[in-house]
Amino acid sequence: MSVLTTQVRGEEGEDRALAHLRGAGLKLLERNYRVAAGPRSRGGEIDLILREPDGTLVFVEVRWRAAGAPVSAAASVSATKRRRLVFAAQHYLRRLGSLPPCRFDVVAIDGEALAWMKAAFDAA
Repeated sequence: MSVLTTQVRGEEGEDRALAHLRGAGLKLLERNYRVAAGPRSRGGEIDLILREPDGTLVFVEVRWRAAGAPVSAAASVSATKRRRLVFAAQHYLRRLGSLPPCRFDVVAIDGEALAWMKAAFDAA
């Protein structure tokens, strides 16, 4: 699969996840929030940052895998990826005056099946 095709699929997955989350009442604050760690280390990117109606800030990683892929979309969120998400979330939170309740969710898309995993991992 080419890089362009993978990027387009990723954007389509994010669009689908966003529509699902908006349908559940969440409000989009940021999309593809990126932060650099330094010249020799990768920072992090958060696919979607949303707010629940109760004020909870939700950092969302969207993963897409073709049906029948050897590793599921959910299982593809590695420890390294989680550390990068937490790093980016900490950067985002430093911009706010007060810290709202937060959580890390994963939207896993395997073929046509979409699963929203609330509080999929924590910052620890």
